[in-house]
Amino acid sequence: MKIGIVCAGDEELAPFLPLLRDCKTTQKAMLTFYEGQIGGAEVVALFCGACKVNAAIASQLLIDGFGVGLILNPGTAGGMSPDLKILDTVISTEVCYHDVTPDILTEFHPWMQSVFFQADQELIGLSKIAVEKLRPAGTIFWGRMATGEAFITEDGRQRIWDEFAPLTVDMETASIAHVCYVNRIPFLSIRCVTDTALHSGIDTFEENCAEASRIAMGITVALLAEIGGR
Repeated sequence: MKIGIVCAGDEELAPFLPLLRDCKTTQKAMLTFYEGQIGGAEVVALFCGACKVNAAIASQLLIDGFGVGLILNPGTAGGMSPDLKILDTVISTEVCYHDVTPDILTEFHPWMQSVFFQADQELIGLSKIAVEKLRPAGTIFWGRMATGEAFITEDGRQRIWDEFAPLTVDMETASIAHVCYVNRIPFLSIRCVTDTALHSGIDTFEENCAEASRIAMGITVALLAEIGGR
């Protein structure tokens, strides 16, 4: 089974590229897809660009153009929970949009029972095994993520927390989960925290992005080994 790896930005993808064996590249829809093996797993990896539409385009192309059977979404995120510190990592159990009217999802296509896209339970279990073996830097949390079209600073933070109480917030995860949901394939997101309410702003994100990306990559590669072992 081929595994899709969707990162938002080039810095999040960069740690994966030296690991790819027998790598070949393909250009589609202004995106570069890197196809090869990581630790015996067949993967197709790319960075899609920030925002929901870019992530959805990339995810559907991975499914239709490359035949991936599951998608992983490693990268970075802003910490929303006060329990999170910079360089802690959150692995998704469920994800939602924080900027989409709820009944758009529940009363119209795809007619969901709730606004939450559930991560794959088997992948969650395998991620716990991978983390236990790897013991990565920072603390690892499993929980809810929220996605919307904005870099969250103080404006809007409280509303998102009051309505959804997500551990993290980003601009892509829910749209990737949405694509996986309608295509009925497994999905999991692994996001390392670059900024928090106490340490916020674009400068803080940029300062921590490279290290956070490496941590997320390490956990993802450990998870790939567990997936291959099954």
